[in-house]
Amino acid sequence: MASSSLFEPVDLGALRLRNRFVMAPMTRSRAHRDGTLPTSAPTYYAQRATAGLIVSEGVCVSPVAVGNPRVPGIWTNDQTASWAEVASAVHAAGGTMVAQLWHTGRASHPSLQPGGQPQVAPSAIRIDGFTYARGGRTPHVTPRALEALEIPVIVAQYRHAARNAIAAGLDGVEIHAANGYLIDQFLQDNANTRTDAHGGCVENRARLLSEVVTEVSAEVGADRVGVRISPASTFQDMADSDPAALFGHVLDLLSGAGLAYLHLVEPGIDGSQDLTGGRDAARRALGSAWARERYRGKIVAAGGYDAATAEAAVASGRVDAVGFGRPYIANPDLPHRVAAGAPLAESDRATYYGGGDVGYTDYPTLGEITGG
Repeated sequence: MASSSLFEPVDLGALRLRNRFVMAPMTRSRAHRDGTLPTSAPTYYAQRATAGLIVSEGVCVSPVAVGNPRVPGIWTNDQTASWAEVASAVHAAGGTMVAQLWHTGRASHPSLQPGGQPQVAPSAIRIDGFTYARGGRTPHVTPRALEALEIPVIVAQYRHAARNAIAAGLDGVEIHAANGYLIDQFLQDNANTRTDAHGGCVENRARLLSEVVTEVSAEVGADRVGVRISPASTFQDMADSDPAALFGHVLDLLSGAGLAYLHLVEPGIDGSQDLTGGRDAARRALGSAWARERYRGKIVAAGGYDAATAEAAVASGRVDAVGFGRPYIANPDLPHRVAAGAPLAESDRATYYGGGDVGYTDYPTLGEITGG
């Protein structure tokens, strides 16, 4: 399959990709409690540098943004230094990498917050379900609604995190506006019942996304900024009265932003779960074909792709690159395996989150398996 469109280079803004394979962001929960990366993180990412683009695991923009145990941050000098080691290793291996900037909002838990304070959200509306906190799996608790004066502080935290990512030597950033985390919570009206400038109409609910994109772009250049959205997803108890109108407005907004790319999660994927057709019938059409009709820039699509469907999506012009998540865990040299027509290795779900190097850096390349 070496002649496939997947192996053609492509530019996403200022990002020069050697091929159309994108390693999608995946939480691996191996960071230290201070938000610095494990010493094996540079090896983990460098092993996967044959991807045209690596999107890092979610990287928290502040202490308040943290929503899971052992996830990394990028607000301190020590955290930034640990990402510099990753950037250096990926570049030495010929790769390109961006940091995904993350604020979990109401999906966090007081045990993960400074001083054990309530986690923040657009409105004081609890997620119906469970999360992983310091003490293990526990029910979600009701968040605290952000005061209007706190919102510019969060926007500034995104900008600061983006500055640190570039200082670390990473090639750009991706703003995480998907999967029921803070920006997505502001977008969707079951989580956002505010009556101020950040609530109510679609334009107001998209205001935080617009402000973050504007500030981050001013810091690092819009051509080094991607945005991830999940119009079809109801993960983490998300719902909206008119998702097509909401995300249509989001696409229009982002089309004029001069971004490097839009990263869209396809229907059928809810967070880390596969769902045939999506849980919400009104959202099933909100995939990359729908986005291509409205969005003028480059599109990266992720969710349920294999080599054949990815090739077809790129060849048709519907998308410009394709994100692969879990296949990259056990197949660090995924493009090489696809080119060779080799079978893909299966990953061990028990080692996805937490632990050490087992299930992290010990998956062999095809060459190591065959001796080639």
